[in-house]
Amino acid sequence: MTNANTYQKKILTIPNILSFFRLCLIPVIIWLYTGKRDYFWTLLVLLLSAVTDIVDGIIARKCNMISDFGKAFDPIADKLTQIAMLFCLVSRFHYMIYPLMLLIIKELCTGITSLISIKRTSTVKGAVWHGKLTTVSLYAMMAIHLFWYNIPHTISLIMVGACIGIMLMSFILYTMQNVKAIKNKTFDT
Repeated sequence: MTNANTYQKKILTIPNILSFFRLCLIPVIIWLYTGKRDYFWTLLVLLLSAVTDIVDGIIARKCNMISDFGKAFDPIADKLTQIAMLFCLVSRFHYMIYPLMLLIIKELCTGITSLISIKRTSTVKGAVWHGKLTTVSLYAMMAIHLFWYNIPHTISLIMVGACIGIMLMSFILYTMQNVKAIKNKTFDT
């Protein structure tokens, strides 16, 4: 049994602990943004969350700690963080409701098709390039809106529009990937 296979079914790994830590940061982000209205500290905690996301991926790959649980849990921690931060930003930037709603719809639809794909193929797939691009664009857009308190409306709209475009592309590509996997397995049986 290889080292990678040893971790495939494990839950308590360093990367999964880091993902759990990110979940614990969500209430802190919400409290700093809405309760304290301290956008600088909100930004720092959001960046800490993003860094732990990068670090858990590096550790998982370099130390062969990739697990099926982690492949599912890591994106859940990311998406819940993103949803919470976008929800907070809606209070200052009302049009943030659009990426927020798209993110929720995208994750529900791709989550459902991913679950069907996992059930039919017995394979848990990790994130692909367009999913990572979506995550980077969301974190960048949210961080800039936290850092640049008086961001000009036009620049803000352009950034939100670009982020929505990337999210739509990823939504379509993930849906196509999952439907293809489901159809191929259906026709194979």
